[in-house]
Amino acid sequence: MRRVLLIGGTGVFGRRLARHLAAIPGLDLLITSRDAAKARALASAIAPAEGTTISGLGFDHRRDPGGEMARLAPWLVIDASGPFQGAGYDVPRAALSAGAHVVDLADARDYILGYGAALDELARERGLVALAGASSTPALSSAAVTALTEGWQRIDTIDIAITPGGRSEVGGAVIAAILSYAGRPIPIWREGKLQETLGWLDSRRIAMPGLGRRCVAAVETVDAEWLGPRLKVRSRIAFRAGLESPIEQWGVMALAWLARHGAIGKLDALIPALLGARRITRLPTSDRGGMLVEVGGLDTEGRLRRASWSLLAERGDGPYVPTLPAAAALRALLDGRLAPGARSAAGALTLAEIEAEMAPYAITTRREEPVPGASVFVAALGAAAFGALPAPVAALHDAAGLPVWHGRACVEAGTHPLARSLRRLIGLPEAARDLPLSVTIERVIGDDGEAELWTRNFDGSRFTSRLSADGRGGIEEAFGPLRFGLAIAASADGIAFPVTSARCLGIPLPRMLLPRSEAREFVDDEGRFRFDIRLTLPFVGLLTHYRGWLVPAAPDA
Repeated sequence: MRRVLLIGGTGVFGRRLARHLAAIPGLDLLITSRDAAKARALASAIAPAEGTTISGLGFDHRRDPGGEMARLAPWLVIDASGPFQGAGYDVPRAALSAGAHVVDLADARDYILGYGAALDELARERGLVALAGASSTPALSSAAVTALTEGWQRIDTIDIAITPGGRSEVGGAVIAAILSYAGRPIPIWREGKLQETLGWLDSRRIAMPGLGRRCVAAVETVDAEWLGPRLKVRSRIAFRAGLESPIEQWGVMALAWLARHGAIGKLDALIPALLGARRITRLPTSDRGGMLVEVGGLDTEGRLRRASWSLLAERGDGPYVPTLPAAAALRALLDGRLAPGARSAAGALTLAEIEAEMAPYAITTRREEPVPGASVFVAALGAAAFGALPAPVAALHDAAGLPVWHGRACVEAGTHPLARSLRRLIGLPEAARDLPLSVTIERVIGDDGEAELWTRNFDGSRFTSRLSADGRGGIEEAFGPLRFGLAIAASADGIAFPVTSARCLGIPLPRMLLPRSEAREFVDDEGRFRFDIRLTLPFVGLLTHYRGWLVPAAPDA
């Protein structure tokens, strides 16, 4: 019989993990809590599987955990206490010193990043396994990415989102973790390298399978730093989370905005009030939540591919999801499938192993792999005309082309007040010379077919447009509420893009108000992709004129 010591066993996630582990035969399960009576009450309420025993005891892991662990002599210690933001390694060190394997449900970036360096030598000396982050992230998220991209030649984008059901039970530890980075810089993998964004302020609306559209915002995880360099992701890794209640979502985002601008200090004092407010804000919500992992890149045959894995949890079973990787890790330890050492749980477990733990619950998963068609420019020009383009121009617009290009640019800007206002609305850069420039091209499949999202980064000033074929040999480019119809004149010298129509909020603009476009793409004497975009407006004059060169981003950028 294997003795398993479960720390934080009476918490939101700990209670569910205790019930799940109790169904595994051959365990001596010790549920702990700082309140011994709560631990004993929970233990007595759980009916264990045949051959498994369960008991509860008081245990404060923050006060001399080593002595108590040595006395209890567990085979495995599972820490479900949290929050792990700002936590040290006293608990896993004490577990290893007592001769026990150790697994935790940490999602705190700094804690996971430092875990191996702090504990690996001790774990290997003892022949023990120590895993940090056996939870939704990074264990489940990385397992889904690995399963979706097996054998792929290149990974361009990874987008991960979690949206729990609004009626799910939330403890103080979860809220403390959220508030610890709200409005603060957090890592994101963007343009093929590690950058920063702002926690809970970088937001968007996405379609969650089975749940409809939900607002999600950037959260701090270790995924960008772990997956980015290991998988050589060429463009983006983003991890976002959203709350079903709009009041809760926008409330957290408002607190993040206040923290960002220094209008409010530490947010921990608000935790009791936020927990109390949830009694009201959760009333119009549901017991259904989900997780979505989407990837894009080139598959085993070098074809552009997008794939997704999604999870839908119903009947209030969502809070089981973060506990199931820890249960899968326990089974892997029982079977001797994990090598000794201390490390992140990312990559330690397969998606199939974690999904097997979902069987008792109202949790379903599915995979989708829509096959993209021709690129926007091939669809607009036709294969023959596209094939006649200069090689660097065709390489940038090809469906299998690299997603990130770097170069330099010069920008001229019109001085008319209306020109300034339009540039701010669209996000166009102001006048500057010899700016560093990155262009990211993301190929997506929408309800209306193939499209490309172009993000231009002029030395930190970003703006994005959406390009799609109009079905008549041209292209439509959308900048927020503005949509422009572009004709394409292609030749062996390159491409020109005159504006043929424009709409604002869906309303067509009369011809006399159409902007004039002198836009072309060509190749310079050094064999580089060149662009020269000049836009002028009737009665206003110059809106913007930017020109420069681009080359593919290096693989190790």
